[in-house]
Amino acid sequence: MSEKNDKKQMPNDKLEFKKIFNYAAIVKNIPFIFFLALLAILYIYNGHYADKLTRKISEGEKNVRELEYEYKTLKSEVIFRSKASELLKVVEPIGLKEIKEPPMVLNDTLKSVPEKKQ
Repeated sequence: MSEKNDKKQMPNDKLEFKKIFNYAAIVKNIPFIFFLALLAILYIYNGHYADKLTRKISEGEKNVRELEYEYKTLKSEVIFRSKASELLKVVEPIGLKEIKEPPMVLNDTLKSVPEKKQ
């Protein structure tokens, strides 16, 4: 008897399926279908936008690393060239030499004389 009930339910299931997806039900739900399609499009767009943004960020990080390496290299060159021994090598062809004796101190003789009051 249960076999007869199963056979009878199969056609009923098909009828219920046809009732749910008939022309009137589809037309009635068109706004909802458009809404779901819009959500799907936005979801896909968001995924593509996130991938694009991730690529831009990684490219920017790569550029920052390269500029950081360049900065460190230039900084070390400047520090090396600003040493006294390196400066002497550079200015020697011009004729400048290092002073071997200490600088002379000049005194102002006018300041040492007391001012006259009138």
